[in-house]
Amino acid sequence: MTQPTVHARWAAPGRVNLIGEHTDYAGGLALPFALPQTCVADVRRREGTRWTARSAQADETVEVEAGELPDDVPGWAAYVLGPLVVLHRRGVEVPGLEVVIDSDVPLGAGLSSSAAVVCSVTVALGEVLGTGLDAEALLALSRAAENDVVGAPTGGLDQLASLRAEEGHALLCDFRDPEHPKSRQVGFDLSGHGLAVLVVDTRAPHAHADNEYAARREACTRAAEVLGPLREIDPDDVEPALDRLPEEDDGDGPGLRGCVRHQVGENARVEQVVALLDQGRVEEIGPLLSASHASLRDVYRVTVPQLDVAAAAAEAGGALGARMTGGGFGGSVIALVERPRADAVGEAVREAFAEHGWDEPRGWVTTAAAGAHRADDPAGGTR
Repeated sequence: MTQPTVHARWAAPGRVNLIGEHTDYAGGLALPFALPQTCVADVRRREGTRWTARSAQADETVEVEAGELPDDVPGWAAYVLGPLVVLHRRGVEVPGLEVVIDSDVPLGAGLSSSAAVVCSVTVALGEVLGTGLDAEALLALSRAAENDVVGAPTGGLDQLASLRAEEGHALLCDFRDPEHPKSRQVGFDLSGHGLAVLVVDTRAPHAHADNEYAARREACTRAAEVLGPLREIDPDDVEPALDRLPEEDDGDGPGLRGCVRHQVGENARVEQVVALLDQGRVEEIGPLLSASHASLRDVYRVTVPQLDVAAAAAEAGGALGARMTGGGFGGSVIALVERPRADAVGEAVREAFAEHGWDEPRGWVTTAAAGAHRADDPAGGTR
């Protein structure tokens, strides 16, 4: 336990997943990095036993009695109050609190704005209550808030990146033990190589994203019941492994075999990207990013036309590689670009969207930023 306080302000970032998509819930590998955009959570004690949630992005205040959340609590407030509920369920006495958030992480862009909320509240709450939670406990609490309170079937990648990322680095996340994932920092400072990551928010709505995400997670679980951990399948042995799976028609989904193909291939691509980054051969990761998108499009089937057009247009405009990032079915694309060509690549994507009559996408160059930190100490963190 640490000394409790009356008030704490912490910031936690959104994230870009460089590569390793839909692998966290299947025991695989992923390589995200934190965005400069953050959610700041201001948590302070208040008189009485009620919890109050406010957001600078919402025109409402939510106030509930300490404990479980009513069914009519709006979605944003469930993310804000989720960590409080988890601690309450675990027998921790959570006093009356006021939680105010202010976030500039783009909403609905597949950049983990929700994890930024949950993680910022989690670390600030820990300071106010003096719980003395270590890095693993903070991760478990933030995941439980999303999984068990909000009901979002996330696999842990978003929270891990938001809590533990470091400036100038990507975070290699190993989910072999999903309850206790391991991580290590991988150098990802592109400025010395004349490169940059361009983020393109396609502004495509997330159609059926939650149901489709859950369906693929469940399919991976069923495949692993037959084949054992998908992480352990060697890429050279994937075809014999697929022959052991039952034939099935999954409509527009990937089926068990498609799920296995993507998982095995994507884990291999993460390892290849990390090896290149460790050797300083950053410009060579581009084709692996593009191969990841192709698998997500053709095998795992989680893209939508806007994501595919954005990735293709970015490459046609000169990007070294491009892929969707996040859960898919909407959201954002990232492109590895030579820094002087970033504007031209962004313009190529905008022109392609105009030809399709779609809303203009939003694009910006980003850098690998710090994970959760006190709001007045941007170089700090929870590590």
